[in-house]
Amino acid sequence: MALTPARTMPGVLELLPLDQIAFQRMLDVIRRNYERFGFLPVETPVIEFSDVLLTKTGGETERQVYFVQSTGSLEQGEKPDLALRFDLTVPLARYVAEHEHDLSFPFRRYQMQRVYRGERAQRGRFREFYQCDIDVIGKDSLSVRYDAELPAVIYSVFRELNIGAFTIQINNRKLIRGFYESLGILDGEMQTLVLREVDKLDKRGADYLRETLTGPQFGLSAETAQKILDFSQGRSTSLQDAFDKLDALGSGGEALEQGRAELKEVLGMIRDFGVPESHYMLNFSIARGLDYYTGTVYETTLNDYPQIGSICSGGRYENLAGQYTKSRLPGVGISIGLTRLYWQLRDAGLIATGESTVDVLVTQMDEAQLPAYLALASELRGAGIATEVVLEGGKLGKQFKYANRAGIRFVIVLGEDEIAKGVVTVKDLRREDQFEVSRAELIKTLRVELAQAEISR
Repeated sequence: MALTPARTMPGVLELLPLDQIAFQRMLDVIRRNYERFGFLPVETPVIEFSDVLLTKTGGETERQVYFVQSTGSLEQGEKPDLALRFDLTVPLARYVAEHEHDLSFPFRRYQMQRVYRGERAQRGRFREFYQCDIDVIGKDSLSVRYDAELPAVIYSVFRELNIGAFTIQINNRKLIRGFYESLGILDGEMQTLVLREVDKLDKRGADYLRETLTGPQFGLSAETAQKILDFSQGRSTSLQDAFDKLDALGSGGEALEQGRAELKEVLGMIRDFGVPESHYMLNFSIARGLDYYTGTVYETTLNDYPQIGSICSGGRYENLAGQYTKSRLPGVGISIGLTRLYWQLRDAGLIATGESTVDVLVTQMDEAQLPAYLALASELRGAGIATEVVLEGGKLGKQFKYANRAGIRFVIVLGEDEIAKGVVTVKDLRREDQFEVSRAELIKTLRVELAQAEISR
């Protein structure tokens, strides 16, 4: 019988164990920080009703959706009524609408699950990937103060991830729209199209934006295009500089004034939340392409690796679940696309392979002593030390080699000599040294060694 080639489809991230540990620890850091700020976990099904999932999406999104259909329904020619979720925001809207009367508002939720998109297979693009989202959702209204809290969460997460200097870039869609109105760009759809082009400024450059805005699609005058370009290139260097740049815009209509007031309050409160001024800035080019953002918008970038792009983004929306309920549910949220972020960081050499979750390997010197090895392992596990036992004997060198390849740092040897003296030999494979310790002091000694190993990571 011919063998079926073992393979995975393009666009998925399948890791070896030590890489998976590194990925899992990033998940743990994100979860820990989300919970530290008082966010509560939820999970939604991978599969949703397609009419619910696609209520507020365009044709481009629908073309990327994986529909779910049984063999029986395929044979009968039925249209699929189920689909895999393509993000966590639409399922959240359905979740809040469905459970609205059982939730406490403001509802503070975090969700860390896989999502699925029919992306074209290419380097760094994934069809299955983790998103790590938080949102604060209000009933009828939600203070802009929550817009200031989310950058504090972002700062806490990426400071602990320790992946390099980063900057949280902030803008406000109302301010942008108000500025466009002052230039005579009043049509909402036209504003949205311009916003999408401005959002590409850092990737494609000023010349591209100028040519696009004055080209046949938009037909703006060279003067208007230059004003948009000058505005979009505005960046602050400090909190006071951000306030000065906002004041320098001059007076404007209701949207501009409201956006300016919200930005001033948000930027000031971010400082009060304890985020250093060096880690956030005003960036007038940040717009976010999604249409449902209505106020504050965020993008976070690594200072030394701008080519990676945004590593965390989000913003304010005025009515999360308007397609599912008559209640008005405004909110603000951010998302970390962890799979792509991990892949990019590993590709750039910014994160290393993880270390084994096993602390200690108990070797087997003599099969007749296996009960003693198992008893020792139970003692260590009872003290909270993750321990593996070699259940099949062999040369000691081969057992050490196994521990080294598996990423287990500490190896315990308990032979006849050790048993006679009431000690064990502990070998540190990282430092390539070993020492003897009495059985009575083993747990205490290992705890000290493991604590020092944790500090040195």
